[in-house]
Amino acid sequence: MSQEFNIDQMEREVEEMTALRYLTKENAVFARTEGGFISLEFDGKKWERVQVIRLFPFTEPDQFISIRTVEERSKEIGVIEDMKKVSKETRKMLEEQLKLHYFTPVIQKVLDIKDEYGYAYFHVMTDRGECRFTINMGGNAVVRLTDTRLLITDLDENRFEIPDVLQLSQKEQRKLDLFL
Repeated sequence: MSQEFNIDQMEREVEEMTALRYLTKENAVFARTEGGFISLEFDGKKWERVQVIRLFPFTEPDQFISIRTVEERSKEIGVIEDMKKVSKETRKMLEEQLKLHYFTPVIQKVLDIKDEYGYAYFHVMTDRGECRFTINMGGNAVVRLTDTRLLITDLDENRFEIPDVLQLSQKEQRKLDLFL
């Protein structure tokens, strides 16, 4: 009997983990906390702080926004199907959190790249100013999003984008060849 109870409990837990809950302006209340974070009231529960994550950041940035708990092994609370369907105030709060989470300077010029001991040291000019960062050459630090669009993630998990490598000079492209 106790084994059957455990199976039932496990089935309920799996169902809970895989359930998709849509958050709407009718069933969810978002609020700004004193610390500048976002809280959520939904389904009779309150979370003092939540994470805001895009499920499809490159193809559908304003649709399917996952709202999650903040602990290390975060759990999804629910999904906002379309940002256009929430109030303007809520949308503004969520967009602020998304901008912080997805802060991605655009690399406009590659000034220098040095390769030493399995690391690459970048010196670039971005739309936010001059920047230096380091990537691990052995990892997946440089990802091709399209034939010409690159996403580079440094050792600190900061992201940098090159929207079109063909817009860079031949010299800059040669410096990047090592990573492509």
